[in-house]
Amino acid sequence: MLCASSSSFGHASMTIASSPLSRFVGTTLRYDHPARNLITTASASAYPLNKDSPRPKTYKEVTKPFRKIFAREISTQSKDDDISIAKVLLYIAAEDEAFLAFNREMDAMSFVREKENLQDQSDLIKTDSEEEQASVQDQSYPSKTDSEEHLLQLDGKSISEWLSELDAISKEVEAELVSRDIGCHSVQILEAVNTVLFDTRGFERTSKRLALDPKYSYLHSVLNSRCGTAFLFSVIYIEVCQRLGLPIVGARVGEEFLIWPKTENPEELFSEHSGQSLFAIINGRCVDDPGSMASDLTGKSLLGLDVATNRDIIGIALANLIRVHWRRASKPSPGLMLTSPLSQLNNTSVSNFPLLRPQDLRLAIAAAERLLILEPLNWRLRRDLGMMHYYVRQSREAIQELSICIAFAFDEEEAKVLTLFVEKLHLLSSLKSPFGSDRLAVR
Repeated sequence: MLCASSSSFGHASMTIASSPLSRFVGTTLRYDHPARNLITTASASAYPLNKDSPRPKTYKEVTKPFRKIFAREISTQSKDDDISIAKVLLYIAAEDEAFLAFNREMDAMSFVREKENLQDQSDLIKTDSEEEQASVQDQSYPSKTDSEEHLLQLDGKSISEWLSELDAISKEVEAELVSRDIGCHSVQILEAVNTVLFDTRGFERTSKRLALDPKYSYLHSVLNSRCGTAFLFSVIYIEVCQRLGLPIVGARVGEEFLIWPKTENPEELFSEHSGQSLFAIINGRCVDDPGSMASDLTGKSLLGLDVATNRDIIGIALANLIRVHWRRASKPSPGLMLTSPLSQLNNTSVSNFPLLRPQDLRLAIAAAERLLILEPLNWRLRRDLGMMHYYVRQSREAIQELSICIAFAFDEEEAKVLTLFVEKLHLLSSLKSPFGSDRLAVR
């Protein structure tokens, strides 16, 4: 029910340096399975209607205010307990939707220009062109004076309205407890949460195949479609139970993210209640799956787990997005790894770039950039970001990230390979090539 498998998030595919997030990560970055569809919930509502706002020229101009808000919310000056996981995940979604809306409009404008250049257009084509041009001009962009409530729109709702969805779920759980005329023991609360989420509201966890669809990795989309990854259901549990006064903690166990009520007596989590342990009630079938590391947990071993902080959980969500978007971006080139060019230094050239989906690649880059705000010394993640910039043909950014990576790398052999690769990039960037373009086509 709630255990997050390897299909739910991407840390199983990336190695990260010794840091709070290092315990969530595997050893090799490999994204070689196809995803389904790109985010389908993105809409022009990411832009408030302000016709006096200047029209941005690049995606960076569009996403800059969103990124500033994200950085402020997870600032090291903030106490971890004061960070709202749900709010930050919604900020992440708002930035990505703003980028998608901008990219979509750029394509629409290009389409209009192409039609205007055609000779002997029919009246119907001219009418369509005028309508499309008008719809494009109706779009506007965030200005420095726009309030955050106006700026951060997701599917026509503000951040506070999406947070109210979680408030509504918690109130339904309270009503469920009252209707049963029972107390507030953690067992009853969690059973009531299950009833409201899965019976009353009809939420369901995605299959492993659907978990690769990016829309199931964004909190607002899960609340809207009532379908999502086990990891995001864990986040919903944490948020709802927090509103009910029941603190929930979690930790990465193998390829799963498990959660449980904070308690001084972990053994009670494994006592049987109505034929199930409390641990199974909240984490689902993985607890009884012999192939899962969760099946070996006891109250004593639970004490040895590293409990995830709010920043850690946000980091897991971002790593999930990197993995999902990279796998979709590399779908036209099955088996492609981010580090593949490092093992093919003799073949690196402008002409042998693999076929990638640039929009998905840009979304993966955005997730990696935000994760680096959380983990600035994470040199392997920085290496991966540099390689993504290489794939999107931004040599200057790639050289910058990889050069920083070389300075922090503890693996001498890998540092040598990266140095050779950076030298190759310097050579390539001096040639006339498509490096450095900000324009991304929608595919």
